Amino acid sequence: MNPRLALISVSDKTDLIAFARRLAARGFQFLSTGGSARALAAAGLAVREVAEFTGFPEILEGRVKTLHPRVHAGLLARPDHPEHQRQMRELGLEPIELLVVNLYPFVATAKKPGVGFEELIENIDIGGPTMVRAAAKNFAAVAVVTDPADYSEVAAEYERADRLSPATHWRLAKTAFERIAVYDAAIASALDEVRETPAGLAYQPAARDAAAAELPARLTLELPRRAALRYGENPHQAAALYAAPDAGGLAAGLCLQGKELSYNNWVDLDAAWQLAREFSAPAIAIIKHTNPAGCATAPELAEAWRQALACDPVSAFGGVVGVNRVLDEATAAEIHKLFVECIAAPGYTPEARAILAGKKQLRLLQVETPDRAGWQLRSISGGVLAQTPDQATEAPPWRLVTRRAPTPEEMAGLEFGWCVARHVKSNAIVLARGGQTLAVGAGQMSRVDSVKIAGMKARLPLAGASLASDAFFPFPDGIEEAARLGVTAVVQPGGSVKDQDAIAVCDRLGLAMMFTDRRHFRH
Repeated sequence: MNPRLALISVSDKTDLIAFARRLAARGFQFLSTGGSARALAAAGLAVREVAEFTGFPEILEGRVKTLHPRVHAGLLARPDHPEHQRQMRELGLEPIELLVVNLYPFVATAKKPGVGFEELIENIDIGGPTMVRAAAKNFAAVAVVTDPADYSEVAAEYERADRLSPATHWRLAKTAFERIAVYDAAIASALDEVRETPAGLAYQPAARDAAAAELPARLTLELPRRAALRYGENPHQAAALYAAPDAGGLAAGLCLQGKELSYNNWVDLDAAWQLAREFSAPAIAIIKHTNPAGCATAPELAEAWRQALACDPVSAFGGVVGVNRVLDEATAAEIHKLFVECIAAPGYTPEARAILAGKKQLRLLQVETPDRAGWQLRSISGGVLAQTPDQATEAPPWRLVTRRAPTPEEMAGLEFGWCVARHVKSNAIVLARGGQTLAVGAGQMSRVDSVKIAGMKARLPLAGASLASDAFFPFPDGIEEAARLGVTAVVQPGGSVKDQDAIAVCDRLGLAMMFTDRRHFRH
Protein backbone atom coordinates (compact mmCIF):
# COMPACT_ATOMS: atom_id res chain seq x y z
CA MET A 1 0.00 0.00 0.00
CA ASN A 2 1.32 3.44 -0.93
CA PRO A 3 2.19 5.82 1.91
CA ARG A 4 0.17 9.02 2.36
CA LEU A 5 2.46 11.61 0.83
CA ALA A 6 2.16 15.35 1.38
CA LEU A 7 4.53 17.56 -0.60
CA ILE A 8 5.17 20.85 1.21
CA SER A 9 7.00 23.79 -0.39
CA VAL A 10 6.08 27.21 0.97
CA SER A 11 7.59 30.69 1.11
CA ASP A 12 5.08 31.91 3.70
CA LYS A 13 5.49 29.55 6.67
CA THR A 14 2.65 31.03 8.73
CA ASP A 15 1.02 28.26 10.84
CA LEU A 16 2.91 25.60 8.85
CA ILE A 17 4.29 23.58 11.77
CA ALA A 18 0.97 23.30 13.59
CA PHE A 19 -0.68 22.18 10.34
CA ALA A 20 2.06 19.64 9.61
CA ARG A 21 1.80 18.13 13.08
CA ARG A 22 -1.93 17.55 12.62
CA LEU A 23 -1.25 15.95 9.23
CA ALA A 24 1.45 13.72 10.70
CA ALA A 25 -1.03 12.50 13.29
CA ARG A 26 -3.23 11.31 10.37
CA GLY A 27 -0.36 9.25 8.93
CA PHE A 28 1.05 11.67 6.36
CA GLN A 29 4.70 11.47 5.37
CA PHE A 30 6.34 14.67 4.17
CA LEU A 31 8.29 15.55 1.04
CA SER A 32 9.78 19.01 1.01
CA THR A 33 12.44 21.35 -0.32
CA GLY A 34 14.86 23.97 0.98
CA GLY A 35 13.63 26.18 3.77
CA SER A 36 10.38 24.27 4.18
CA ALA A 37 12.27 21.01 4.76
CA ARG A 38 14.54 22.71 7.29
CA ALA A 39 11.59 24.23 9.16
CA LEU A 40 9.82 20.86 9.38
CA ALA A 41 12.98 19.07 10.52
CA ALA A 42 13.73 21.75 13.11
CA ALA A 43 10.26 21.15 14.55
CA GLY A 44 11.08 17.46 14.97
CA LEU A 45 8.98 16.23 12.05
CA ALA A 46 10.29 13.51 9.75
CA VAL A 47 10.78 14.92 6.26
CA ARG A 48 12.22 13.56 3.04
CA GLU A 49 13.98 15.93 0.66
CA VAL A 50 12.49 16.02 -2.83
CA ALA A 51 15.99 15.45 -4.26
CA GLU A 52 16.09 12.13 -2.40
CA PHE A 53 12.57 11.26 -3.57
CA THR A 54 13.38 11.96 -7.23
CA GLY A 55 16.96 10.71 -7.14
CA PHE A 56 17.98 13.95 -8.84
CA PRO A 57 19.69 16.87 -7.11
CA GLU A 58 18.52 20.48 -7.07
CA ILE A 59 20.35 22.30 -9.85
CA LEU A 60 20.84 25.76 -11.33
CA GLU A 61 20.99 27.41 -7.89
CA GLY A 62 17.57 26.05 -6.98
CA ARG A 63 15.83 27.02 -10.22
CA VAL A 64 15.14 23.31 -10.80
CA LYS A 65 13.94 21.40 -7.75
CA THR A 66 10.49 19.92 -8.25
CA LEU A 67 10.37 19.87 -12.07
CA HIS A 68 10.72 16.08 -12.29
CA PRO A 69 8.51 13.26 -13.68
CA ARG A 70 8.42 11.51 -10.28
CA VAL A 71 6.86 14.61 -8.71
CA HIS A 72 4.46 15.44 -11.52
CA ALA A 73 3.40 11.85 -12.14
CA GLY A 74 2.59 11.67 -8.43
CA LEU A 75 0.40 14.78 -8.82
CA LEU A 76 -1.20 13.98 -12.18
CA ALA A 77 -1.86 10.23 -12.11
CA ARG A 78 -5.56 9.41 -12.06
CA PRO A 79 -6.47 6.55 -9.70
CA ASP A 80 -9.45 5.63 -11.91
CA HIS A 81 -7.35 5.37 -15.09
CA PRO A 82 -5.95 1.82 -15.66
CA GLU A 83 -3.14 2.95 -17.97
CA HIS A 84 -2.03 5.60 -15.47
CA GLN A 85 -1.95 3.02 -12.70
CA ARG A 86 -0.09 0.47 -14.85
CA GLN A 87 2.65 2.99 -15.64
CA MET A 88 2.90 4.10 -12.02
CA ARG A 89 3.44 0.48 -10.92
CA GLU A 90 5.93 -0.36 -13.66
CA LEU A 91 7.99 2.77 -13.02
CA GLY A 92 7.80 2.52 -9.27
CA LEU A 93 6.09 5.91 -8.91
CA GLU A 94 4.12 6.98 -5.84
CA PRO A 95 0.97 9.12 -5.78
CA ILE A 96 1.00 12.38 -3.85
CA GLU A 97 -2.24 12.88 -1.91
CA LEU A 98 -1.73 16.45 -0.69
CA LEU A 99 0.19 19.43 -2.07
CA VAL A 100 0.85 22.43 0.19
CA VAL A 101 2.41 25.29 -1.77
CA ASN A 102 2.53 29.05 -1.69
CA LEU A 103 4.62 30.94 -4.16
CA TYR A 104 7.73 33.09 -4.16
CA PRO A 105 6.84 36.58 -2.84
CA PHE A 106 6.91 38.25 -6.25
CA VAL A 107 4.38 40.98 -5.40
CA ALA A 108 6.19 41.95 -2.19
CA THR A 109 9.50 41.95 -4.06
CA ALA A 110 8.13 44.20 -6.82
CA LYS A 111 7.03 46.74 -4.17
CA LYS A 112 10.39 46.92 -2.41
CA PRO A 113 12.05 50.34 -2.82
CA GLY A 114 14.93 50.13 -5.25
CA VAL A 115 14.45 46.47 -6.16
CA GLY A 116 16.63 45.52 -9.13
CA PHE A 117 15.69 43.75 -12.31
CA GLU A 118 17.65 40.59 -11.47
CA GLU A 119 16.03 40.23 -8.06
CA LEU A 120 12.62 40.74 -9.63
CA ILE A 121 13.22 38.01 -12.20
CA GLU A 122 14.58 35.53 -9.65
CA ASN A 123 11.39 35.91 -7.63
CA ILE A 124 9.28 34.55 -10.48
CA ASP A 125 8.27 31.11 -9.20
CA ILE A 126 8.37 28.28 -11.75
CA GLY A 127 8.16 25.00 -9.86
CA GLY A 128 5.45 26.16 -7.47
CA PRO A 129 2.88 27.24 -10.08
CA THR A 130 3.66 24.13 -12.16
CA MET A 131 2.90 21.85 -9.23
CA VAL A 132 -0.19 23.83 -8.25
CA ARG A 133 -1.58 23.60 -11.79
CA ALA A 134 -0.91 19.87 -11.90
CA ALA A 135 -2.57 19.17 -8.56
CA ALA A 136 -5.53 21.45 -9.28
CA LYS A 137 -6.06 19.76 -12.67
CA ASN A 138 -6.12 16.39 -10.88
CA PHE A 139 -8.32 17.76 -8.07
CA ALA A 140 -10.37 14.58 -7.77
CA ALA A 141 -7.30 12.72 -6.50
CA VAL A 142 -5.06 15.44 -5.07
CA ALA A 143 -5.87 18.18 -2.56
CA VAL A 144 -3.95 21.40 -3.17
CA VAL A 145 -3.69 23.97 -0.37
CA THR A 146 -2.33 27.39 -1.38
CA ASP A 147 -3.55 29.59 1.47
CA PRO A 148 -2.47 29.27 5.14
CA ALA A 149 -5.99 30.41 6.05
CA ASP A 150 -7.23 26.99 4.88
CA TYR A 151 -4.87 24.94 7.08
CA SER A 152 -7.12 24.66 10.11
CA GLU A 153 -10.24 23.69 8.16
CA VAL A 154 -8.36 21.13 6.05
CA ALA A 155 -6.72 19.55 9.10
CA ALA A 156 -10.05 19.38 10.93
CA GLU A 157 -11.69 17.60 8.00
CA TYR A 158 -8.89 15.03 7.88
CA GLU A 159 -9.39 14.50 11.62
CA ARG A 160 -13.14 14.01 11.23
CA ALA A 161 -13.22 11.78 8.16
CA ASP A 162 -9.60 10.86 7.31
CA ARG A 163 -10.25 12.15 3.79
CA LEU A 164 -11.29 15.43 2.27
CA SER A 165 -14.67 15.54 0.58
CA PRO A 166 -14.99 16.01 -3.20
CA ALA A 167 -16.51 19.43 -2.50
CA THR A 168 -13.41 20.47 -0.52
CA HIS A 169 -11.09 19.15 -3.24
CA TRP A 170 -13.03 21.23 -5.78
CA ARG A 171 -13.04 24.39 -3.65
CA LEU A 172 -9.30 24.15 -3.03
CA ALA A 173 -8.62 23.60 -6.74
CA LYS A 174 -10.60 26.70 -7.72
CA THR A 175 -8.73 28.75 -5.13
CA ALA A 176 -5.45 27.42 -6.50
CA PHE A 177 -6.24 28.41 -10.10
CA GLU A 178 -7.35 31.86 -8.91
CA ARG A 179 -4.05 32.34 -7.08
CA ILE A 180 -2.05 31.33 -10.11
CA ALA A 181 -4.05 33.75 -12.27
CA VAL A 182 -3.41 36.61 -9.83
CA TYR A 183 0.29 35.70 -9.62
CA ASP A 184 0.73 35.62 -13.38
CA ALA A 185 -1.17 38.90 -13.74
CA ALA A 186 1.13 40.54 -11.18
CA ILE A 187 4.18 39.37 -13.12
CA ALA A 188 2.79 40.67 -16.42
CA SER A 189 1.95 44.01 -14.81
CA ALA A 190 5.40 44.40 -13.23
CA LEU A 191 7.23 43.46 -16.42
CA ASP A 192 5.35 46.26 -18.20
CA GLU A 193 7.43 48.56 -15.99
CA VAL A 194 10.78 47.24 -17.12
CA ARG A 195 12.64 49.84 -19.15
CA GLU A 196 15.63 49.71 -21.46
CA THR A 197 18.50 51.75 -20.05
CA PRO A 198 22.11 52.24 -21.22
CA ALA A 199 23.12 49.64 -18.61
CA GLY A 200 20.51 47.14 -19.80
CA LEU A 201 17.00 46.27 -18.64
CA ALA A 202 15.89 47.91 -15.38
CA TYR A 203 12.73 47.67 -13.29
CA GLN A 204 11.42 51.22 -12.99
CA PRO A 205 7.87 51.27 -11.63
CA ALA A 206 6.00 54.46 -12.45
CA ALA A 207 5.14 56.86 -9.63
CA ARG A 208 1.44 56.22 -9.20
CA ASP A 209 0.72 59.66 -7.83
CA ALA A 210 2.59 61.59 -10.50
CA ALA A 211 0.48 63.56 -12.93
CA ALA A 212 2.73 62.49 -15.79
CA ALA A 213 3.00 58.83 -14.76
CA GLU A 214 3.02 56.47 -17.71
CA LEU A 215 -0.10 54.35 -18.04
CA PRO A 216 0.54 50.66 -18.64
CA ALA A 217 0.47 49.14 -22.11
CA ARG A 218 -1.68 46.35 -20.65
CA LEU A 219 -4.20 46.87 -17.87
CA THR A 220 -4.50 43.67 -15.87
CA LEU A 221 -7.12 43.49 -13.12
CA GLU A 222 -7.31 40.54 -10.77
CA LEU A 223 -9.42 41.65 -7.83
CA PRO A 224 -11.05 39.18 -5.45
CA ARG A 225 -14.68 39.83 -4.58
CA ARG A 226 -14.75 41.34 -1.11
CA ALA A 227 -18.52 41.59 -0.73
CA ALA A 228 -21.73 40.85 -2.63
CA LEU A 229 -23.96 43.91 -2.37
CA ARG A 230 -27.73 43.85 -2.03
CA TYR A 231 -28.09 45.58 -5.39
CA GLY A 232 -26.54 48.26 -7.56
CA GLU A 233 -27.60 51.84 -8.17
CA ASN A 234 -31.17 50.51 -8.50
CA PRO A 235 -32.82 47.38 -7.06
CA HIS A 236 -32.91 45.59 -10.44
CA GLN A 237 -29.09 45.84 -10.83
CA ALA A 238 -26.66 43.29 -9.37
CA ALA A 239 -23.49 44.62 -7.70
CA ALA A 240 -20.40 43.53 -5.76
CA LEU A 241 -17.30 45.12 -4.23
CA TYR A 242 -13.91 43.98 -5.54
CA ALA A 243 -10.62 45.06 -4.00
CA ALA A 244 -7.01 43.99 -3.88
CA PRO A 245 -6.10 42.48 -0.49
CA ASP A 246 -3.49 45.16 0.20
CA ALA A 247 -5.25 48.13 -1.39
CA GLY A 248 -6.11 49.84 1.90
CA GLY A 249 -8.36 52.88 1.89
CA LEU A 250 -12.14 52.85 2.04
CA ALA A 251 -12.57 49.36 0.58
CA ALA A 252 -10.52 47.95 3.49
CA GLY A 253 -12.70 49.72 6.05
CA LEU A 254 -14.27 47.83 8.94
CA CYS A 255 -18.06 48.09 9.24
CA LEU A 256 -18.74 48.51 12.97
CA GLN A 257 -22.50 48.95 12.96
CA GLY A 258 -25.61 48.77 10.79
CA LYS A 259 -26.76 46.74 7.83
CA GLU A 260 -24.52 46.02 4.88
CA LEU A 261 -23.42 48.92 2.73
CA SER A 262 -25.09 49.36 -0.65
CA TYR A 263 -23.49 50.27 -3.97
CA ASN A 264 -24.63 53.89 -3.57
CA ASN A 265 -23.40 53.96 0.03
CA TRP A 266 -19.90 52.95 -1.09
CA VAL A 267 -19.85 55.60 -3.85
CA ASP A 268 -21.02 58.37 -1.51
CA LEU A 269 -18.71 57.25 1.30
CA ASP A 270 -15.76 57.45 -1.06
CA ALA A 271 -16.70 61.01 -1.97
CA ALA A 272 -17.12 61.96 1.71
CA TRP A 273 -13.88 60.29 2.81
CA GLN A 274 -11.82 61.79 -0.01
CA LEU A 275 -13.10 65.32 0.72
CA ALA A 276 -12.64 65.12 4.50
CA ARG A 277 -9.06 63.91 3.99
CA GLU A 278 -8.19 67.09 2.07
CA PHE A 279 -7.78 69.05 5.30
CA SER A 280 -5.27 68.97 8.15
CA ALA A 281 -7.63 70.71 10.58
CA PRO A 282 -10.65 68.80 11.99
CA ALA A 283 -13.07 68.49 9.06
CA ILE A 284 -16.55 67.20 8.27
CA ALA A 285 -17.93 66.53 4.79
CA ILE A 286 -21.63 65.80 4.26
CA ILE A 287 -22.31 64.17 0.90
CA LYS A 288 -25.54 63.66 -1.02
CA HIS A 289 -25.35 61.82 -4.35
CA THR A 290 -21.54 62.29 -4.49
CA ASN A 291 -21.71 66.10 -4.09
CA PRO A 292 -21.05 68.07 -0.90
CA ALA A 293 -24.18 69.28 0.88
CA GLY A 294 -21.80 70.94 3.32
CA CYS A 295 -18.19 70.91 4.41
CA ALA A 296 -16.33 72.74 7.13
CA THR A 297 -13.15 72.82 9.19
CA ALA A 298 -12.96 74.10 12.76
CA PRO A 299 -10.77 73.77 15.87
CA GLU A 300 -13.28 71.25 17.27
CA LEU A 301 -14.97 68.48 15.30
CA ALA A 302 -18.42 69.23 16.72
CA GLU A 303 -18.18 72.83 15.52
CA ALA A 304 -17.07 71.61 12.07
CA TRP A 305 -20.24 69.48 11.99
CA ARG A 306 -22.48 72.41 12.93
CA GLN A 307 -20.93 74.62 10.26
CA ALA A 308 -21.09 71.92 7.58
CA LEU A 309 -24.75 71.21 8.38
CA ALA A 310 -25.65 74.90 8.28
CA CYS A 311 -24.73 75.05 4.58
CA ASP A 312 -27.67 72.90 3.42
CA PRO A 313 -29.53 71.13 6.25
CA VAL A 314 -32.33 70.02 3.93
CA SER A 315 -30.02 68.14 1.55
CA ALA A 316 -27.98 66.78 4.48
CA PHE A 317 -30.97 64.69 5.58
CA GLY A 318 -30.22 61.09 4.58
CA GLY A 319 -26.67 62.00 3.59
CA VAL A 320 -23.30 60.34 4.10
CA VAL A 321 -20.64 61.82 6.38
CA GLY A 322 -16.86 61.81 6.11
CA VAL A 323 -14.72 62.71 9.15
CA ASN A 324 -10.93 63.12 9.25
CA ARG A 325 -10.57 62.64 13.03
CA VAL A 326 -11.61 60.02 15.56
CA LEU A 327 -15.31 60.77 16.07
CA ASP A 328 -15.84 62.00 19.64
CA GLU A 329 -18.81 62.10 21.99
CA ALA A 330 -19.75 65.74 21.36
CA THR A 331 -19.78 65.31 17.58
CA ALA A 332 -21.70 62.03 17.81
CA ALA A 333 -24.34 63.75 19.93
CA GLU A 334 -24.79 66.43 17.23
CA ILE A 335 -24.91 63.94 14.36
CA HIS A 336 -27.42 61.84 16.32
CA LYS A 337 -29.98 64.65 15.91
CA LEU A 338 -30.12 64.11 12.11
CA PHE A 339 -30.91 61.07 10.00
CA VAL A 340 -27.76 60.13 8.10
CA GLU A 341 -27.07 56.89 6.22
CA CYS A 342 -23.39 56.24 6.91
CA ILE A 343 -20.28 57.69 8.52
CA ALA A 344 -16.66 57.06 7.55
CA ALA A 345 -14.02 57.99 10.12
CA PRO A 346 -10.57 56.82 11.20
CA GLY A 347 -12.06 55.76 14.54
CA TYR A 348 -14.81 56.28 17.12
CA THR A 349 -14.50 56.83 20.87
CA PRO A 350 -16.44 54.37 23.06
CA GLU A 351 -18.74 57.23 24.09
CA ALA A 352 -19.46 58.09 20.44
CA ARG A 353 -20.16 54.41 19.68
CA ALA A 354 -22.62 54.25 22.57
CA ILE A 355 -24.52 57.32 21.36
CA LEU A 356 -24.69 56.19 17.72
CA ALA A 357 -25.66 52.62 18.69
CA GLY A 358 -29.16 54.00 19.25
CA LYS A 359 -29.53 54.39 15.49
CA LYS A 360 -29.59 50.73 14.46
CA GLN A 361 -29.69 51.45 10.72
CA LEU A 362 -26.75 53.88 10.78
CA ARG A 363 -23.65 52.31 9.20
CA LEU A 364 -20.33 53.15 10.83
CA LEU A 365 -17.22 52.50 8.76
CA GLN A 366 -13.78 52.67 10.35
CA VAL A 367 -11.09 53.50 7.78
CA GLU A 368 -7.64 53.14 9.28
CA THR A 369 -5.29 52.28 6.42
CA PRO A 370 -4.22 54.87 3.83
CA ASP A 371 -5.11 54.46 0.19
CA ARG A 372 -2.59 52.77 -2.04
CA ALA A 373 -2.14 55.13 -4.95
CA GLY A 374 -3.33 53.59 -8.19
CA TRP A 375 -5.13 54.26 -11.42
CA GLN A 376 -8.65 55.62 -11.44
CA LEU A 377 -10.84 53.43 -13.62
CA ARG A 378 -14.24 53.94 -15.21
CA SER A 379 -16.09 51.62 -17.54
CA ILE A 380 -17.61 52.74 -20.82
CA SER A 381 -19.46 50.70 -23.39
CA GLY A 382 -16.89 48.23 -24.74
CA GLY A 383 -13.92 49.41 -22.70
CA VAL A 384 -12.34 50.92 -19.61
CA LEU A 385 -10.87 54.38 -19.13
CA ALA A 386 -7.87 54.81 -16.85
CA GLN A 387 -6.22 57.92 -15.48
CA THR A 388 -3.86 58.97 -12.72
CA PRO A 389 -5.57 60.40 -9.61
CA ASP A 390 -6.17 64.14 -9.38
CA GLN A 391 -3.72 64.70 -6.54
CA ALA A 392 -2.17 67.92 -7.82
CA THR A 393 -2.52 70.90 -5.54
CA GLU A 394 -2.04 74.60 -6.14
CA ALA A 395 -1.10 76.23 -2.87
CA PRO A 396 -1.06 80.03 -2.89
CA PRO A 397 0.43 82.36 -3.86
CA TRP A 398 -1.78 82.11 -6.91
CA ARG A 399 -1.69 84.58 -9.77
CA LEU A 400 -3.46 87.86 -9.01
CA VAL A 401 -5.15 89.13 -12.20
CA THR A 402 -7.31 91.99 -10.90
CA ARG A 403 -6.47 95.43 -9.59
CA ARG A 404 -7.67 94.52 -6.10
CA ALA A 405 -6.07 91.71 -4.11
CA PRO A 406 -8.16 89.51 -1.79
CA THR A 407 -8.28 90.43 1.89
CA PRO A 408 -6.98 87.80 4.35
CA GLU A 409 -10.59 86.83 5.12
CA GLU A 410 -11.44 86.47 1.43
CA MET A 411 -8.24 84.50 0.83
CA ALA A 412 -9.14 82.00 3.55
CA GLY A 413 -12.47 81.41 1.83
CA LEU A 414 -10.81 81.07 -1.58
CA GLU A 415 -8.34 78.47 -0.31
CA PHE A 416 -11.02 76.44 1.43
CA GLY A 417 -13.49 76.71 -1.45
CA TRP A 418 -10.82 75.65 -3.96
CA CYS A 419 -10.18 72.43 -2.02
CA VAL A 420 -13.89 71.65 -1.90
CA ALA A 421 -14.45 72.48 -5.59
CA ARG A 422 -12.11 69.63 -6.57
CA HIS A 423 -14.74 67.26 -5.13
CA VAL A 424 -17.85 68.76 -6.75
CA LYS A 425 -19.24 67.50 -10.05
CA SER A 426 -18.58 69.89 -12.93
CA ASN A 427 -19.57 72.56 -13.60
CA ALA A 428 -18.64 73.27 -9.97
CA ILE A 429 -19.19 76.46 -8.01
CA VAL A 430 -18.45 76.68 -4.28
CA LEU A 431 -19.27 79.72 -2.16
CA ALA A 432 -17.27 79.81 1.07
CA ARG A 433 -16.28 81.91 4.00
CA GLY A 434 -13.29 80.94 6.10
CA GLY A 435 -13.41 77.18 6.48
CA GLN A 436 -17.12 76.79 5.75
CA THR A 437 -19.12 76.14 2.60
CA LEU A 438 -21.96 78.62 2.24
CA ALA A 439 -23.53 77.10 -0.88
CA VAL A 440 -22.67 74.67 -3.67
CA GLY A 441 -23.75 74.65 -7.31
CA ALA A 442 -22.94 71.31 -8.94
CA GLY A 443 -23.18 69.40 -12.17
CA GLN A 444 -24.87 71.96 -14.39
CA MET A 445 -24.50 72.23 -18.15
CA SER A 446 -23.52 75.92 -17.91
CA ARG A 447 -21.36 77.62 -15.33
CA VAL A 448 -23.70 80.56 -14.83
CA ASP A 449 -26.49 78.12 -13.92
CA SER A 450 -24.22 76.56 -11.29
CA VAL A 451 -23.74 80.04 -9.82
CA LYS A 452 -27.50 80.66 -9.86
CA ILE A 453 -28.22 77.32 -8.18
CA ALA A 454 -25.64 78.03 -5.48
CA GLY A 455 -27.41 81.31 -4.82
CA MET A 456 -30.82 79.65 -4.85
CA LYS A 457 -29.72 77.02 -2.31
CA ALA A 458 -27.90 79.45 0.01
CA ARG A 459 -29.26 79.63 3.57
CA LEU A 460 -26.36 81.57 5.03
CA PRO A 461 -25.52 85.24 4.32
CA LEU A 462 -23.42 85.60 1.16
CA ALA A 463 -22.21 89.18 1.58
CA GLY A 464 -18.41 89.09 1.31
CA ALA A 465 -18.34 85.43 0.23
CA SER A 466 -15.51 83.89 -1.75
CA LEU A 467 -16.22 81.85 -4.87
CA ALA A 468 -14.23 78.90 -6.25
CA SER A 469 -14.83 77.62 -9.78
CA ASP A 470 -13.31 74.32 -10.93
CA ALA A 471 -12.76 75.65 -14.47
CA PHE A 472 -12.68 78.99 -16.27
CA PHE A 473 -15.63 81.29 -16.83
CA PRO A 474 -16.32 81.24 -20.58
CA PHE A 475 -18.41 84.41 -20.28
CA PRO A 476 -18.54 87.19 -17.69
CA ASP A 477 -22.20 86.47 -16.85
CA GLY A 478 -21.27 83.95 -14.17
CA ILE A 479 -19.14 86.51 -12.36
CA GLU A 480 -21.83 89.17 -12.71
CA GLU A 481 -24.36 86.76 -11.15
CA ALA A 482 -21.90 85.98 -8.32
CA ALA A 483 -21.45 89.69 -7.60
CA ARG A 484 -25.25 90.09 -7.36
CA LEU A 485 -25.22 87.35 -4.71
CA GLY A 486 -22.64 89.24 -2.63
CA VAL A 487 -19.43 87.49 -3.73
CA THR A 488 -16.38 89.73 -3.45
CA ALA A 489 -13.50 87.39 -4.41
CA VAL A 490 -13.08 84.66 -7.01
CA VAL A 491 -10.57 81.90 -7.67
CA GLN A 492 -10.58 80.03 -10.98
CA PRO A 493 -8.03 78.31 -13.22
CA GLY A 494 -8.19 80.80 -16.08
CA GLY A 495 -7.43 79.68 -19.60
CA SER A 496 -10.45 80.99 -21.50
CA VAL A 497 -10.09 83.08 -24.63
CA LYS A 498 -12.35 85.51 -22.75
CA ASP A 499 -10.27 85.73 -19.59
CA GLN A 500 -9.84 89.45 -20.14
CA ASP A 501 -13.63 89.90 -20.14
CA ALA A 502 -13.83 88.11 -16.76
CA ILE A 503 -10.98 90.22 -15.38
CA ALA A 504 -12.58 93.43 -16.68
CA VAL A 505 -15.95 92.70 -15.04
CA CYS A 506 -14.21 91.93 -11.73
CA ASP A 507 -12.35 95.25 -11.89
CA ARG A 508 -15.55 97.07 -12.79
CA LEU A 509 -17.44 95.52 -9.87
CA GLY A 510 -14.57 95.73 -7.38
CA LEU A 511 -14.01 91.96 -7.07
CA ALA A 512 -10.63 90.37 -6.44
CA MET A 513 -9.73 87.40 -8.64
CA MET A 514 -6.93 84.84 -8.57
CA PHE A 515 -5.91 82.34 -11.27
CA THR A 516 -4.52 78.92 -10.31
CA ASP A 517 -3.62 77.90 -13.90
CA ARG A 518 -4.94 74.38 -13.26
CA ARG A 519 -8.49 73.10 -13.57
CA HIS A 520 -10.12 70.30 -11.57
CA PHE A 521 -13.03 68.82 -13.51
CA ARG A 522 -14.87 65.99 -11.82
CA HIS A 523 -17.15 64.22 -14.27
